[in-house]
Amino acid sequence: MKNNNNKNKQIIYLDNASATPIDKEVLKVMSESFKNDFYNSSAIFEGGLEVKNKIEENRKSIANFLGGRKEEIIFTSGATESNNLAILGVVSYAKKFFKKPHIITSSIEHASVLEVLYALERENKIELSLIGVDEKGYLDLKSLKKNLQENTVLVSIMYANNEIGRIFDLKEISKTIRHFRKNKKENNNFPYFHTDATQATNYLDMNTSRLGVDLLSMNAAKIYGPKSIGVLYKKVNVNIENILFGGNQEFGLRPGTLNPALISGLVKALEITNQVKDKEIKRLANLKSRLYLDLQKVFKKHNLEIKLNGTLENSLPNILNITIPKIPSDLLLIELSMKGIYVSEKSACKTGEKSNSHVIVAMYGKKEEKISSLRFSLGRATKKEDLSFVIKTINQILIKLKDWY
Repeated sequence: MKNNNNKNKQIIYLDNASATPIDKEVLKVMSESFKNDFYNSSAIFEGGLEVKNKIEENRKSIANFLGGRKEEIIFTSGATESNNLAILGVVSYAKKFFKKPHIITSSIEHASVLEVLYALERENKIELSLIGVDEKGYLDLKSLKKNLQENTVLVSIMYANNEIGRIFDLKEISKTIRHFRKNKKENNNFPYFHTDATQATNYLDMNTSRLGVDLLSMNAAKIYGPKSIGVLYKKVNVNIENILFGGNQEFGLRPGTLNPALISGLVKALEITNQVKDKEIKRLANLKSRLYLDLQKVFKKHNLEIKLNGTLENSLPNILNITIPKIPSDLLLIELSMKGIYVSEKSACKTGEKSNSHVIVAMYGKKEEKISSLRFSLGRATKKEDLSFVIKTINQILIKLKDWY
């Protein structure tokens, strides 16, 4: 439980999948960099060269974290830009080989993947295949295999879903793609395999070699680092073209002056993540399981039965998504917020839309009525007593809203 001095009330923050608070050690590193590393890293005088050297050392640290090479790390403004660069960059390059490249993705990807693909499809620039999921959020791997074709240039499947926490088996997907590559007629490296690993970074193996990915997106905002800094990992033999134009920074793929302080913050956040990962996985998984059991009990007390979206196994240890019958989720969000408890209904980037979560719709099919769902995403600051207060508060809210059910 945290005290918010501005509002003079206790805040319990359970929306860590949307954004994490910045770690104090990360902030300290960034503060020093903001003071000292203000030179342009493209400058050839001593100060600029020193900043460039620091950036390259940080690039090397990130490469080590991902099990890659320094020249495979491209700095971006975040995962959205990384996803766009991966997709648009591959399509631009693939146009040299195919008039209409084919791309495969899942139906529950983040908007920064789906929306760019939908735009390309509307413009008749690509063929697009969506791979569905079942009611527990598992990917239809048979459908993936079936949809691979000679002009498939990219498979983009997220590592872990941001709404239900479902973890996808990237190794199995990679194996399927490699087998197809080996047996296809055309002798090229297509299709490339891209993954959005934004939610996975805190908790899962990020070694790109073991995962078998060619392109990987991640950012700092979900790992207790600063916003507006991300990375696109691009395997050395993968070809993409730039989508922005200007200078020759980032191997000619991402123009613009680099921000050494944000990069330093990202690296420090990754360092801390590595240190606490194993402990946090176990701690949060226990809290999540207990929270789900307690939620079942409190709703049952009011003759309401909640539904788990996804499963407790094969999912991130910090994300719990439930469907609630009869009571609108936005009403529950408001009531919880008034009590200082911050949760979400769906992906933050889709907040404000009146439509159902595309993830929930993909799992259960399109419904005319609003599907009520709440996402609790725990974090490093989440304590057992916080969740006890949440349960107590929900019980009070259900008493207040008894006319709804």
